[in-house]
Amino acid sequence: MKKYKILAMSKIEKEKALEKIEAELVQLLFNHRNGQLDKGMKIREARRDIARLKTYIHQEDLEVTR
Repeated sequence: MKKYKILAMSKIEKEKALEKIEAELVQLLFNHRNGQLDKGMKIREARRDIARLKTYIHQEDLEVTR
């Protein structure tokens, strides 16, 4: 997920996207352990997307409290 897409989202949309990607990561890890995952890079991308979303959500929380 690109930065411009995350910035265009509201906080609620970001939280929903975070939940979706976390569920996707669980499925990817399950498939990887069973040998059904072709591209391991999808796991890496999902982890990075989760980190990006959490960062922007946290930044919004800090801005609100100030």
